Amino acid sequence: MGGSFSALAAFQPLHLVMLGLDSAGKTTVLYRLRFNEFVNTVPTIGFNAERIRLSGGAARGLSCHVWDAGGQEKLRPLWKPYSRGADGVVYVVDSVDAERLEEARVELHRIAGFAENQGTPLLVFANKQDLPGSLGVEEVEGRLALGDLGPATPYHVQPACAITGEGLDEGMEQLYEMIVKRRKAVKQRKRRQ
Repeated sequence: MGGSFSALAAFQPLHLVMLGLDSAGKTTVLYRLRFNEFVNTVPTIGFNAERIRLSGGAARGLSCHVWDAGGQEKLRPLWKPYSRGADGVVYVVDSVDAERLEEARVELHRIAGFAENQGTPLLVFANKQDLPGSLGVEEVEGRLALGDLGPATPYHVQPACAITGEGLDEGMEQLYEMIVKRRKAVKQRKRRQ
């Protein structure tokens, strides 16, 4: 896998966008990844942007520029320009708030449906796994209807807890692998043309 890091080294930093409904834990995920510690956050009005370094597996040391866009309904129209041209989308859901998963599904499918986002690798963090009543990966995947995104959109659902950091590095490693695979496929297609 060491060769895959060198394949992306020339493209540093990666451009990632972090989306999800309000109160899903996006900003907590962002700052846990950035500082490797829990940071008490307030609701995001607009966006946060941070440069993070991945710390797991083959992606170790890879720099990513992450845009964390606010999840309130009035801010969601901004998701399109922030996600345009992204190397990957990190979508955070509150896996305890089953009532809002339908709303999360609608918003996710809307953003994934934009032409600019076709085929963009998707990492879904099923956040708040430390809380009682949290839904498992299969349930979150089903309720978000990820299979309906089509074969062109690679995705991975990762159980996580932003407060403790559990699952975050593993999820980012999966996203990295999907990005590497997509770039290799695009490069091969260009060679054939």
